[in-house]
Amino acid sequence: MSGQPAGPLPGDAERALYLEILAQGGRVGFAEAVRQDPGAVVRLIGLGLLVPHGTADQLTAVSPRAVAGRIGAGLRTEATRMLVRAERMPEALAELVEAYEAAVPEAERSAEVEHVDEMEQIRHRILQIEADYREEGLSAQPGRRPPEHLADDSRSRAALERGVEIRVLYQPVSRDDPATAAYAARATGWGMRIRVLDEAFTRMIIFDRRVAVIPAAADNRSAAFVEDPAVVAVLAAGFLRDWERAERIRWEVTDRTTEAPVHDMVGTLLAQGLTQRAIAGRMGLSERTVAGHIARLRDLYDAETLFQLGWLMRGGVDE
Repeated sequence: MSGQPAGPLPGDAERALYLEILAQGGRVGFAEAVRQDPGAVVRLIGLGLLVPHGTADQLTAVSPRAVAGRIGAGLRTEATRMLVRAERMPEALAELVEAYEAAVPEAERSAEVEHVDEMEQIRHRILQIEADYREEGLSAQPGRRPPEHLADDSRSRAALERGVEIRVLYQPVSRDDPATAAYAARATGWGMRIRVLDEAFTRMIIFDRRVAVIPAAADNRSAAFVEDPAVVAVLAAGFLRDWERAERIRWEVTDRTTEAPVHDMVGTLLAQGLTQRAIAGRMGLSERTVAGHIARLRDLYDAETLFQLGWLMRGGVDE
């Protein structure tokens, strides 16, 4: 609630009562203040902005400058303690890190390439990486998407919600597959960017431009996990080159229970001139979620800036 203080700071109710007491000369009867807002009185006393006067039947407002210094000192002390804890965290978890690394199958390693031959182990290894990446996912998925791969979309959605930018390349066959089209409509509604490239390309996933997963066999039943920075950089550059040539798609919504209408509403409000923050407040969404929708709209309209996007969505003519 907006009237509640956030942490050690006074909220709206406390500020209003404090200003009213100042307007009355900086002193108020305890009983009178309690009648106005007992909760705010208690919090102001706790913060030190009001102190009992005389026999405690009066309250006196004191300078926020002194209170700010005291609270600031406390926050700095707490911040120091948190920094110390953060510095000690790797040491505290060292035993668990060693146990985890010892438990992960070593498989066959060559330099910074790990070969995994069993599908279950491949999925397990990808799950481990997905739980740790935070910035970007690049995925090239040629051919028709197996339905079982589309059924569990919780991991991709969770990644998008924590701010990961995900770009996916499909081939034209995906446009004619109802399951893939429905998934793409849902996923792009969450902020994923999906394009179609009418060319042959190799299956590949790149996490944070740190780890690339590529086929190690023609049947895709063996995978290579590449962590060599130079190799990953070359693979990422190839993906981005294909991405620029790929076609932007307005995926049809086949399931009206999906969140695509949310995407449409974001576009409508953006075209009306609302800011990202205002849209988030209007729709009850986080700014990060709204940013995901806007990223997809910018991709669809090929807009470089929010101003250009809003102009195009209001019917502007593309240059």
